[in-house]
Amino acid sequence: MVSYRGRVAPNRIDLPGTAEEAWDGWVELKRLPVADPLAWPSAVIVAAHPDDEILGAGGTLARLAAGGTRLRLVAVTDGEASHPGTDPRATARRRTAESADALRLLGVRDIEVIRLCFPDTGLAACENELSGRLGELCDGFGVCLAPWDQDAHADHEAAGRAARRAARQAGQQMLSYPIWMWHWAIPGDRRVPWERACQVLLSTEVAARKTAAIGAFASQLTDREGAGPVLPPGIVAHFTRDQEVLLR
Repeated sequence: MVSYRGRVAPNRIDLPGTAEEAWDGWVELKRLPVADPLAWPSAVIVAAHPDDEILGAGGTLARLAAGGTRLRLVAVTDGEASHPGTDPRATARRRTAESADALRLLGVRDIEVIRLCFPDTGLAACENELSGRLGELCDGFGVCLAPWDQDAHADHEAAGRAARRAARQAGQQMLSYPIWMWHWAIPGDRRVPWERACQVLLSTEVAARKTAAIGAFASQLTDREGAGPVLPPGIVAHFTRDQEVLLR
């Protein structure tokens, strides 16, 4: 929620969103410049929560792994706050196990996974510390992939800002992957820097692996005691395309 002149406005994530059919019908999405991830000798993938890396860049990860690229996944939180009212330690264990299963289903086996155990929903308060840790962990890698810092999710944005500062310090190329943007934005939305967007193309096999990997996150796909799933089918549909969009 955000305050505007004394009024409280809902977060864009909580408002009715854009259906995947609208994005599928927008021809400009298919005309974005094509990026070649196999040109990257090494890459660090930053995830604010378990599943971010799969939703936003799972297909790219699969292509990098198949090409023998050196990979490091930095899991900033364990996603322990996704199910209020449940034991956060149990939630964290479940979600990290789901992330491991998803990587296996993608065929991403030779990847270094580093879990920082920062507080879920609390990254904005420790952004400077996170930036310092990421600076150490990004050093020596050519590319950093991280959540978009204008995604309308506080943790995504804090992780994205911290990663951008760390990548700049390390002299890395920085690429952002949007997640909730596909929900709150509309085709051609001026709030999105389309001039900095590129696409990674996914083969039928890679797209199928990504869909299977998303299915590993049962905790996010099933009903939460009447509150509905974190990732309802309409949201998941944005991530089962034959492309992934990154922002340079």
